[in-house]
Amino acid sequence: MSNLFDQLRDKISGKNKRIVFPEGLDERILTAASKLSADGVVSPILIGNKGDVEQKANEVGADIAKCEILDPNDYAEFEEMVQSFVERRKGKATEEKARDILLDGNYFGTMLVYLDKADGLVSGAAHSTADTVRPALQIIKTNERVKKTSGVFIMVRDDEKYVFADCAINISPDSQDLAEIAAESAVTAKLFDVDPRIAMLSFSTKGSAKSAETEKVEEALKLAKEKDSSLVIDGEFQFDAAIVPSVAQKKAPDSVIKGDANVFIFPSLEAGNIGYKIAQRLGNFEAVGPILQGLNKPVNDLSRGCDSEDVYNLALITAVQAVEE
Repeated sequence: MSNLFDQLRDKISGKNKRIVFPEGLDERILTAASKLSADGVVSPILIGNKGDVEQKANEVGADIAKCEILDPNDYAEFEEMVQSFVERRKGKATEEKARDILLDGNYFGTMLVYLDKADGLVSGAAHSTADTVRPALQIIKTNERVKKTSGVFIMVRDDEKYVFADCAINISPDSQDLAEIAAESAVTAKLFDVDPRIAMLSFSTKGSAKSAETEKVEEALKLAKEKDSSLVIDGEFQFDAAIVPSVAQKKAPDSVIKGDANVFIFPSLEAGNIGYKIAQRLGNFEAVGPILQGLNKPVNDLSRGCDSEDVYNLALITAVQAVEE
């Protein structure tokens, strides 16, 4: 793991990316922000009442002297933010409603990113995924390449690195969704110096079984190739045919993927979530993420069971996304 994050630190060194943390009173956030600012890798922005945040930091022994603290209730440019939010929501929020909404740390923090007053956002230590993702979808929105955002994990064990998607957002992706997820996962893979070789997963390899589920993956492969002809991608594959060369030789001898896939696109959220947790718990892989992809600006979601190291690492990833966008 250290090698991976050493590489990430090198990518953002000297870039002074500003990462906003809406959960400024959370001990894990404060501890990570203290280390991030001390290491000089990013400039943390903590959201909350200044006195309350400083008191909590003192209680937990976190030095946040180099961190910026912003309070929605006492923000000099709040009215300008309200106007920008109303414009962005295109009639879905009145000024009065906007003022209430923007007192919420996640909405306030997301607006800071939208208005280029921060480069990315990390939340979710004390909030649900929906609380983090909803403001991002409403304000930052998905980029023109995709219709939906998706969530990937970087699976790391010693020198091994793999990308698993979608493991966080889309419950039942259709063929178009899967094609988009594949293309976006290739982009994410490159951020981590993984040269993407993409396997579209199923319970069938190259037509060994036929069903609506396998046909969905076949169609997704076709659409992904149309979307980006440079992708090294194939399917449908059972997992062993995608990762074990001897099995690939037997089941898909003519494939561009020779049992050497490193980006795995799961056919459903159910499969992806189960798959990454098996790799994590039985395979002793470190699961880094979920990393949200497809947004115009980087917003990432923590697990509520995270520790301060998880916060630190996801902040590095968010800063790398900001550098590369």
